[in-house]
Formats: sequence, C-alpha cells, structure tokens
Amino acid sequence: MKLSSFVFVFLSVLMLCLCGTTSEAQEQPLPLPEAPRAQPGVIVGTVVDVNDDTVPGATVIIQGPALKSPRTVASNNNGFFEFNDLEPATPYQVIISAPGFASWTSPEVTLQPGQYAILRVGKLRVAQAVTKVTVGFSTEQLATEQVRIEEHQRVFGIIPNFYVSYDPNAAPLTTKLKFKLAARVAFDPVTFFGVGLVAASEQAGDNPDYRQGAIGYAERYGAAYTNGFTDIMIGGAILPSLLHQDPRYFYQGTGTNKSRALHALTSPFVCKGDNGQWQPNYSTVGGDLASAAISNAYYPPSNRGVGLFLGNFLIGTGQRSAANLAQEFILRRLTKVKEQK
Repeated sequence: MKLSSFVFVFLSVLMLCLCGTTSEAQEQPLPLPEAPRAQPGVIVGTVVDVNDDTVPGATVIIQGPALKSPRTVASNNNGFFEFNDLEPATPYQVIISAPGFASWTSPEVTLQPGQYAILRVGKLRVAQAVTKVTVGFSTEQLATEQVRIEEHQRVFGIIPNFYVSYDPNAAPLTTKLKFKLAARVAFDPVTFFGVGLVAASEQAGDNPDYRQGAIGYAERYGAAYTNGFTDIMIGGAILPSLLHQDPRYFYQGTGTNKSRALHALTSPFVCKGDNGQWQPNYSTVGGDLASAAISNAYYPPSNRGVGLFLGNFLIGTGQRSAANLAQEFILRRLTKVKEQK
C-alpha cells in the first residue's frame, strides 16, 4: 500500500472516531438547573394549662419526615415556643410534655411556603390515670392566643410590631381584643420614646409654629402623640369594632415581588373583614381622616386649615404604605417574639 493511501485511510478512521466521540458528547443530556428552595415556614405556640396559666419550661418536640431527627425546645417564661426553618409541604407533629401534666400530641401540620403557623395547643391537664387530652378551641380563644403572640412581636426585639399577622387565616378579633391591641401600641414605652424623637426633629426644624425651648418641645410632643393616639384608637379600635373590620396587616410572604408590593401598597385601602372577606378599608382611611381633622383643634392657628388636614392625612397614609412595604420585604426576618419579663 502506498504511503499516501495509508495516510488517507488513517485520517479517515481518525475522523470517524472523532465524529463518533463528538456525537456521543452531543447526545449527553445537559444538567438541569436546581429548583429554588421553597421559603421555609415557622410553627409557634403557647403552652397553657386548664386555668389559662402559661406553662414555662415545658418540653416541646417536633418531628417529621423532613427532619433527620426530632428537634426539641423548652417553652419560655410565657409558655411560648417557636420552631423556625421548617420545610413546607411535609407533615410535622408536635409533642408537649411537662412535669405533673399529661402530654399532648398535635395533629399533623403541613406548612405552606413561608407560612407562620400558630399551633392550636390543647390545654395541659394534670396527669391522672387517663392522660388523654381533649383539644377544644373556640374562635375567641384562638384569637386571644394569636393576639398574645402578636403583642410580643418586636423588630430587633425592641420596636413594637404588634399589628402584623403572619397567619393568613387568623381568627377575627373581638371588640375587646381590638381595643387591647390599640392600647398596647399607644402606651408602649418605645412609642413614647419614638414620639420624643419626632418632637425633637420638629423642634430642630421649627415646625409646627410652636415656641422654642422646653415649653415648645412639650407642645410638639403633645401634638405628635395626640396625632398617633387618635389615629390608632379611631382607625385601629373604634371604627374596626363598629364596621367589623380587622385592623391588622396580613403578611403575604409568597408570590412574585410585584404581587407582594401591590398587596402592601393597597393595604391602607383594602382590609379583611371579620367575616374573612376582603373589602374597602373604611376603618384605616376613616381613622387617618379623623386624626387629621382633629389636629386642627390643637395645632397653632398659623398652621391650621385645609393644608394641615390634607398634609397630615397624606403623611399618615404614606407612612402606612411604606411601613407595609418594609413588613413584606424586610421586617419579617428582623421580627422577634420578645419575652415579657
């Protein structure tokens, strides 16, 4: 065989091998991108006995197929417990035991992505020969339990965050609970401190037209506090009770960023009624309008008028929308349930 023929055959075989290798390489399937991890959920609850007294130091165990081993926590001085970073769409079961009490086991709980679930814990009974515990929660009892937890929600463990519900199916509030929640905000020590900062900034900017000095600061402090007090009591308690509306912000937490932003921005104008249906938020709008109108009674004469009324109304509504945006995208991970001393 001539050298040229040999080279030709050799190159032909080599090309066939390379083509085959390339073809095989092309037929290899591309690796699929990993699916994004669903937002984890949270389960919280409070351990109480049949007298509605909290049970501190109770052993609380959560178990489920998503956990490599059961997780255990102890209820705090308020009987509160919390399990974070739980995988959604998988069942969990909570077991509670305490010295001198019969143990209690929850039904299976399956979380939605990002859900903040408040577990309906049965009241622990004193241990007897029969240790079966009957679970029975009325709607009012459930709402009371939810408010008990909401009253301890604080950003960084300090700033009150009481008017946010992380449970989309929270029980409706009674009139008593609506006034209790409003008073909890109005008379919280951090609220008084925050009003002091607002009054100081207004003093520095010489607005409104009160005097300078200690008397002027006291006048600004009183005006700023009254603005907030009338708004929270009228828009957060009186009107919601009369109109049967829920004054809380219901955290969405799931869906696209656009839908979550729209939910936050429209919440001053759309609320959930005590019947669970979404409806126009007459309570919040009415509270902002009433507070802005009442401010004309105690602001300096030079500041009174339509401008003051519209300015305070728009400021109140804008601050509410901005706060709800922060709730949806920032404050959830910063909110802690502060233990009450």
